[in-house]
Amino acid sequence: MTLLVVGLLIWTLAHMFKRLAPGARAALDDRFGPAAKGIFGAVLLASVVLMVLGYRAAPFSPVYELPSWGVHLNNLLMLVAVALMGVGNSKSRLRGKLRNPMLTGTLVWAVAHLLVNGDAASVLLFVWMALWALGEMVLINRADPTPAPYAGSVAGDVRLALITLVVFAVIGGIHTWIGPSPFPG
Repeated sequence: MTLLVVGLLIWTLAHMFKRLAPGARAALDDRFGPAAKGIFGAVLLASVVLMVLGYRAAPFSPVYELPSWGVHLNNLLMLVAVALMGVGNSKSRLRGKLRNPMLTGTLVWAVAHLLVNGDAASVLLFVWMALWALGEMVLINRADPTPAPYAGSVAGDVRLALITLVVFAVIGGIHTWIGPSPFPG
């Protein structure tokens, strides 16, 4: 599980660097210009690769028994998580009502996965990501307490709903293909 922990640490530090060390981040931006975003993108991609490799290599150690209804609630929560992840880039009316939709989506994603994964590696991964999302929300809200207003439209709501359904279906298909299937039966 060492790779998983290293990946989680890199993910967390790379995301929180701007908020925890704004001077150092500004210095990097000044030194590397637009390439700084690419550097952080590469670091984040490496962290995801480490998390995936570490998660897949971790031994299965059960921590708790899964509820029989967990898969159903997981799928419903995942639909909500996918929608939330898209809200920040949508023209939906929800965009003006939610402060941190992508981080809220990450939190919902983590909780949903704890309903269907009760092993040690899953608990580590999903609890860590939930705590990271909550910590990011606190740091973002502290740094910028007033979000920009956004009106949105009904058409934006409809587009968000349709895109959410398509993305959810794609995620479900990929999950079924590489395993495990997220659908009961």
